[in-house]
Amino acid sequence: MPRTSQHLHPSREPVSPLHAATVLLLRDASPGGDLEVLMTRRSGKASFAPGAYVFPGGGIDEADRLAHPVADRRPTQSDEHLTQAIAAIRESFEELGILLARHASGPRQGQMADAQDIAALDRHQPFAEQCSARGLRLAADSVFLLAHWTADRDLPKRFAVPFLVARMPEGQEPVADETEQFEPVWVRPADALARHEAGQFFMIFPTIRTLQRLARFANTNAVLAALAHEQPLWVSCPRAGLLGGKEVHYMEGDAPFGELALVCPDGQIAHPLDWQSERPVPLLKNVQRLTAPNSGVMTGPGTNSYLVGEPGTGFIAIDPGPADPDHLEKLWRAAGGDIRMIVCTHSHPDHSPGAAPLQAMCERAGRAKPPILGLPSAPTARVASQFTPDRALQNNELLALTGKALEGEITHTLQVVHTPGHAANHLCLILREDGLLFSGDHILNGSTTVIDPPDGNMADYLDSLDRLDALCAEHDVQFILPAHGYVLDNARGAIAQLKAHRLAREAKVLAAMQALPDGTPEDWVRHAYSDVPPRMWPVAQRSLLAHVERIRTLPPGNN
Repeated sequence: MPRTSQHLHPSREPVSPLHAATVLLLRDASPGGDLEVLMTRRSGKASFAPGAYVFPGGGIDEADRLAHPVADRRPTQSDEHLTQAIAAIRESFEELGILLARHASGPRQGQMADAQDIAALDRHQPFAEQCSARGLRLAADSVFLLAHWTADRDLPKRFAVPFLVARMPEGQEPVADETEQFEPVWVRPADALARHEAGQFFMIFPTIRTLQRLARFANTNAVLAALAHEQPLWVSCPRAGLLGGKEVHYMEGDAPFGELALVCPDGQIAHPLDWQSERPVPLLKNVQRLTAPNSGVMTGPGTNSYLVGEPGTGFIAIDPGPADPDHLEKLWRAAGGDIRMIVCTHSHPDHSPGAAPLQAMCERAGRAKPPILGLPSAPTARVASQFTPDRALQNNELLALTGKALEGEITHTLQVVHTPGHAANHLCLILREDGLLFSGDHILNGSTTVIDPPDGNMADYLDSLDRLDALCAEHDVQFILPAHGYVLDNARGAIAQLKAHRLAREAKVLAAMQALPDGTPEDWVRHAYSDVPPRMWPVAQRSLLAHVERIRTLPPGNN
């Protein structure tokens, strides 16, 4: 993890969240019709999300924990989930007059509560006791856990909320309490999202994201079937940053989430996420990123050049990028002209050509000539990727900067890791004191890197992923800083996901080869990359050839 002394923003303790529960009551518009969910509008005077359309719910209290004896439960339903389900049942009754309960005995045993039962209960009196007195048991066994949300760390009032789902009881109609909730409405998730986009249906971030995921399901049965394992489909505590000067929110898995976790770990809404090439972006006190103005299909927002260090230690420049004079001058100025080393992760033309001009810029300013470091390009490299460093780096070599800082003497150490795969001379760097991995093109954010034989090799690439995973575990690396895209968090999880994706793609390539044994790579790519836009197939075909090469070298029985 990064040293706290390197964080850009003062540490602060987020407010402890209060525990609550909410329930998505579901129905199908008609037999075989679209999925609908019940939503209501919160009071404009509410302390949390005033005026927003939400799902019914509220705080969990001690009475909900004490109501276990009067609730039906599934054998696999934990005590915690049972309490949450009871709270959701109570809140849906108090706010909307919907009663998820069934008769415990008598001629109506097992039947769900009806309008007569609902009319006999007082929304303002103790709930579980009233149900028990009327011979009703709470149908907590019909309430399932969909997701768990914890409110953003920046909020002055936060909730930790399981989002539960249940089928709407037949014969019941929602009636809002007209105090906390108003205007109950049944709505298709896609329609609610469209109305929100049109400014007609205000919703907060967790509601929006929940509806986006709910929209993937065809009907209520499909939702409930997905929840039989008693685990939430997702768990999230969103983070917020600035885009176009406006506050924007992201959940885990969104491209900017890791960068916000690195720069604003305690939830400060202070980090701009706009891609630009005019000025460096501080990520830590000792790490800056300047993105080259070479955005495109293959480079995304552009090549990320990084500066590691601070005025008291000098700087190491990683991946100076293309030979763009304006970009290089901005990089040089961001380092105050004090660049001690220039490291190229590999020799591709969007990474290394700027090294020599940047070195010359330092010399002209009267500074010591910083060496250009990296690995020389292999004979398999394309003509545009020829590269010869001043000195070849060794695997596991340490590059250190040492100097004075406010807190005393400080050191920044980069460990070199040879990671062939994307290119034969590719390397990554680990900033050991702060647990950061500079991944070059080996790991990207938002896309997978191209493996282009003969210089690219899929077997080497996968082996390099395993090596990086082991080093991330050894050095407690939490964040990956790629050459294209935002910072990634959960480094080992990202590596595991990337490897699984590559192997899944390889399985599709093998299936295409088996289905079309006389096919061409063009035939195979149409099958193995059918989920990729056809305009990208020529690029995808290069990685397909790398998979084919690896498949043909595997022992019999392993493919």
